Amino acid sequence: MATATPRAKAAVRIKLRIKKGDTVQVIAGKDKGKTGEVLRTLPYENRVVVQGINLRTRHVKPTQEGETGRIVTEEASLHASNVMLYSTTNKVVSRVEIVVDQDGMKKRRLKKTGEVLD
Repeated sequence: MATATPRAKAAVRIKLRIKKGDTVQVIAGKDKGKTGEVLRTLPYENRVVVQGINLRTRHVKPTQEGETGRIVTEEASLHASNVMLYSTTNKVVSRVEIVVDQDGMKKRRLKKTGEVLD
């Protein structure tokens, strides 16, 4: 019995509470316990790229005459559920809550420490 090719999933953007520039700690996987800064978020894939975490090496062939090949190390993405926001002042990981201040502006706040991020 031949199987049909799978249909492409509809592009659904997942609302992330982690933003570019946040400091996060890895809570699961081979890099568990390491902290780093978020370089990029991928909201359609529910993933984040963290500086110095989940490193992959790639061998690059020379493209021009006389150029030598090289080995490039780069960060691969992590699932957003495997990281938590890290408070640099209190050295603790925490969940994030969205609060509305007196001006009616939405702010992100760490649940454990009450530290406002935005």
